[in-house]
Amino acid sequence: MGTAKIRKIVTTVEETHLEMGQIINPPTRRAVSVAVIENPLAGRFEPDLEALMVIGAELGGLLGERCVMALDIEPSDAESYGKAAMVGENGELEHAAAILHPRLGKPLRKAVEKGAALVASNKKMGAMGHPLDVPLGHKDAAYVRSHFDGMEVSINDAPRANEILVAVAVTDSGRPLPRVGGLEHADALGKDGLR
Repeated sequence: MGTAKIRKIVTTVEETHLEMGQIINPPTRRAVSVAVIENPLAGRFEPDLEALMVIGAELGGLLGERCVMALDIEPSDAESYGKAAMVGENGELEHAAAILHPRLGKPLRKAVEKGAALVASNKKMGAMGHPLDVPLGHKDAAYVRSHFDGMEVSINDAPRANEILVAVAVTDSGRPLPRVGGLEHADALGKDGLR
């Protein structure tokens, strides 16, 4: 176990089988895994955010792997990903940034195999049960519009004061019934993170 003090992990899979009267076959599937952790810097200003950066590196792989397992896919079959964090009372927005940005991405990319594109992210402050939107984008090619999406998560008892809710989402598909054009998933090269 790493340095993160995890109170709970919640993992959810959402499948869409029918949309606007149209059968979605195969169904689109997205998973989100959320860790509720103690905020080691709660209640004080700390110029050095290293403790949270270390936690981000730990959670990127853990939560990414949980999503892949929940979808019951090979890492290479993951198509999009995203990350988000919500800081509870006695914390600050920069605590979410420290977890999400410097180090969470590399182990998440390993969990989904490759990941040439930037990982879409969201940071916010909130109280118990407050919703958190986890943005999604294609893992290898940002121009694949069919994968611009998001998942909303909430946990009834998190984040408590002195906690942070950290979420990673992974999909094995884009939105149901995409038809706004752009690069197709099958044509994405994943070389520059854009195309």
